[in-house]
Amino acid sequence: MSASLTMNSGKKRAPVLIANRGEIAIRIARTCRALGFPTVAVYSDADRLAEHVKACDQAFYLGGPAPKDSYLNVERVLAAAKASGARYVHPGYGFLSERPHFADACVEEGLIFVGPSADSMRLMGDKISARATVDEIGVPRVPGSAAAVTDAEEAQRISAKIGYPVLFKAAAGGGGKGMRRVDSAAEAQSAFDSAGREALSSFGDGAIYVEKYILEPHHVEIQVFGDGKGNAIHLGERECSIQRRHQKVWEETPAPILDRHPATREKMFEAAVRIAKHVKYAGAGTIEFIVDGNGNFYFLEMNTRLQVEHPVTEWVTGVDLVAWQLLLAAGELPLPSIPARTGSAIEVRLYAEDPQHFLPAPGPLGEIEFPNGPFVRTDTSFTGPGEVSVHYDPMIAKVSVWAPSRAAAVDRLRVALDEVRVQPPKKTDGTRIGSLRTNLSFLRKLARHPVVIGGDTTTDVVSKNPDLTERTQRALPLSAAIALSLNQLIFESGETAQAQVPSTSASGWSLLARREGVRS
Repeated sequence: MSASLTMNSGKKRAPVLIANRGEIAIRIARTCRALGFPTVAVYSDADRLAEHVKACDQAFYLGGPAPKDSYLNVERVLAAAKASGARYVHPGYGFLSERPHFADACVEEGLIFVGPSADSMRLMGDKISARATVDEIGVPRVPGSAAAVTDAEEAQRISAKIGYPVLFKAAAGGGGKGMRRVDSAAEAQSAFDSAGREALSSFGDGAIYVEKYILEPHHVEIQVFGDGKGNAIHLGERECSIQRRHQKVWEETPAPILDRHPATREKMFEAAVRIAKHVKYAGAGTIEFIVDGNGNFYFLEMNTRLQVEHPVTEWVTGVDLVAWQLLLAAGELPLPSIPARTGSAIEVRLYAEDPQHFLPAPGPLGEIEFPNGPFVRTDTSFTGPGEVSVHYDPMIAKVSVWAPSRAAAVDRLRVALDEVRVQPPKKTDGTRIGSLRTNLSFLRKLARHPVVIGGDTTTDVVSKNPDLTERTQRALPLSAAIALSLNQLIFESGETAQAQVPSTSASGWSLLARREGVRS
């Protein structure tokens, strides 16, 4: 077991309020319990009977099911912390995790925010200031505008200079929201207008910048951990190139693209650590890059929080990243040394969604069976009949595996996915109620596809291989088209948003020893 889980066992500690729900709240609560931190849950009307509420020592009601009335309501979250006697606030990911004003508010109330400083969030959470920061220290970034562009004409001039295709991207967001690929000047006006509208709706900020679109791109991120004093380490990389609708669905380490370019891997480690040191980053964070087929890499952004896909890093390092976060916040963890990495790990995300169009498909759940075996881990907040709420992220579970090699990890994942069973609920006479739509068949196809097995997957692998999806020749149904439009307009906080009908995130966990999978 990781030394961080045993170094202070038995010590009495102050309570931790977990400002989140579902899977990630459960995951944090289990590590808190292992370290002796009492836990405080918060919940909405939709989550009164939720598993994350049962997993904590205390629970406080926030408000209605809409995130703005509950999990995004700073005043109510802080009131719960005060009433519970909490000393620490762990935001998880999504919701308030990357809101500088929330981190500031915690400090003003005398609470310890388990995460980076608000200043670090402001500097690196905004895409424009983040790009300026890496320019200062000489880290290569994707060519594009140095600041937000004011209109479509300016965007068109910059695009012509750096060369099409380009991306128009929201300065304040992520997760594919407020982002449009532009292949010619004729598309600039409509793309700029639509990206700006979506950015304003999703993030409250319509600022757009221009970025060169890298052909055949690989999405690779470096896990970093800092002490807040200018010292930082890395814990290896994760490749997240397999995506749908610009949102991750398969994450793994080591990155296949870097196995082909080992010198690039070392340069990326150095660049990521340099960034974390420069901003005096505290806790767990991720530096995201695009890598082309020749091994050139470019800074994309920094996620100033724990990532949904952190289990794959925990598999190969044996480190509990949440334990490190908590112990650092408690002043009990000096900056650790770089951990050794062993084997290969893969994570996939199981969603309640239409596998033809990757649209959220919330609804009631019946019996659920997840894989149970050595080196297999399931992170979920669903243990039986329940409901995937329309108000929150439609992720049902994360399934991750470890093996000595990538080929063996893919084989193990294939077996694990074949063991998953998600059923709609039954009527009193035993018959099923409707049909539940999930992306399970898509995940099973991924684990068997020659391109995925070969490891040369770029961010457009799904669109380039239509046999991976269940698409038909018929047009998108009107109801699905409406759902897609609504989904693109509803607030989402980066890649892990958990707002009304969002489409990428997670929410719980299982405590693990080194390379041991424990089913939650």
